[in-house]
Amino acid sequence: MVTNARSAPPPAAAAGDRPASGAGKRLRQGSPKKRAAIARAAFELFVAHGVAGTSVDAVAAEAGVSKRTVYDYYGSKERLFLSVIEDAEEAYAEQFSEILDRTLGEDSALGEADDIEAPLVRFGCELGTTVARSVGRAAAIRLVITEAPHFPALLDRWRGPGIEQRALAERLGELAERGALAVPDPVEAAAHFGALVTSSVNHRSLFGVVPVGDAEIERIVVSGVRAFLRAYGPHRPVS
Repeated sequence: MVTNARSAPPPAAAAGDRPASGAGKRLRQGSPKKRAAIARAAFELFVAHGVAGTSVDAVAAEAGVSKRTVYDYYGSKERLFLSVIEDAEEAYAEQFSEILDRTLGEDSALGEADDIEAPLVRFGCELGTTVARSVGRAAAIRLVITEAPHFPALLDRWRGPGIEQRALAERLGELAERGALAVPDPVEAAAHFGALVTSSVNHRSLFGVVPVGDAEIERIVVSGVRAFLRAYGPHRPVS
């Protein structure tokens, strides 16, 4: 665990952070325990000091492995960073899917078409609470925002619908087929739901920096869901 991450001076980036002979080398999967330790240490150091301010030596020392092991597993500091971000995205996508299935899935307590507000609010509140109180998720978002200009691969991931938006779009489309919503474009509707609900919680909490209570999250979600239903409610004619 990194201590005093906010006040500690950033470790100097070592000249050997990009090995000259690493191109095309087959990477080892190695020990899952060591890989997890490297990823955890790298994430904490990247959050505290940025990618440029974090050396592979520092990651290796924090993870309790050799510098060569880091290179054997990841190839370069840049690939390590992208892998860490991918791991964070996959973890959030899994969490998102669980919440979606629990609140808007076939086995959830969905009411009649006129009562679609309640399950949408349940979904929004669970998701909003996760967004507002997940320290790791908030740190990953801030890290991506900071580093995206230096990593075109990150920018490419943010172009077009993401995994969560596509999953929500599929669920909204299913609800529309049941007559619970009027959704001419499920992908666009999912983007609007995210903007009205999830993004509002993100902004209110400054991506996890400012504490937000349950009552405030519910107020934001209810307001966003009602705005969403004014556009996509079951009595709105589909154009």
